[in-house]
Amino acid sequence: MNDILRKLTSRKFLLALVGMASGLALAFGVDGSEIMDMVALIGGVLTAAGSAITYIKAEAKVDAAAAGAPQVIIPEGGEVE
Repeated sequence: MNDILRKLTSRKFLLALVGMASGLALAFGVDGSEIMDMVALIGGVLTAAGSAITYIKAEAKVDAAAAGAPQVIIPEGGEVE
């Protein structure tokens, strides 16, 4: 699950989505200023969501450490005994 989330939030993937959205907008005849508005909207939403998700994950990690929750460490080979 973390691997999928990491891939979906990568800068390359997000830029590809913005590029695809602006390309489709041009194909359907959207005005250039509307494309810039759309790119700004998408960027703003992604930045806000990314900030919120990062804060929540960081707080969850701090809370787990404060509660003394055991942390699972997977060996280099990836096998858990």
